[in-house]
Amino acid sequence: MSEGNEESSTSNESPSKLYPDLPEGTWKKGDGEKGGFMLNSCEDMALVIKAADLAARRHRFQKRKDVRQTPYINHPIGVAYILTNEAKVYDGATLAAAILHDTVEDTKTTFEEIQQEFGQEVYDIVKGCTDDKSLPKDTRKQLQIDHAAEHSHKTKLVKLADKLYNLRDLERATPIGWDKRRVKEYAEWARQVVSRMKGTNEALEMALDDIINRLLSK
Repeated sequence: MSEGNEESSTSNESPSKLYPDLPEGTWKKGDGEKGGFMLNSCEDMALVIKAADLAARRHRFQKRKDVRQTPYINHPIGVAYILTNEAKVYDGATLAAAILHDTVEDTKTTFEEIQQEFGQEVYDIVKGCTDDKSLPKDTRKQLQIDHAAEHSHKTKLVKLADKLYNLRDLERATPIGWDKRRVKEYAEWARQVVSRMKGTNEALEMALDDIINRLLSK
């Protein structure tokens, strides 16, 4: 799937605007990154690589639901790529959490492991992105709508990028067992979730609005 490479209007925004909860004075410009920032570039790089290693091992036998049975690990890496390439987000905790966001929900990974290995901030983001699979599917989907506005800014970034990746996958190829009605139902549900996170990242929200409208108009 081809991802957009256009410069977003958020690329020149200050870190304080992109991350309103981030204390002033704790960020610095990332080398060579126009408008980007990193908290501690070496530490962030190590955190992201560590997250990719764990996610690759935990998702190694899983496949996406498309006809080609794409390796599942493509998804969390793609979510992180959307954050860096389109949302202009370079914060290590956000990117690590994006890569790990399905590990607890879909693998043997535990929240305790995430907290111990990656720290409280990554744990909080991953927890905010994890559904309780003991609940019925319709209940889980409604809870995503109900609680969308309550999440932290960084959790919202990961959730928006996750929705964008999934919607692009649906547009590219209908999953096995899905029909047009189910695709539209997913797009309408995603619209309701996304609408409660408006004001998080303009580039992501514009891309989401565009693809949701396309899917609903088919």
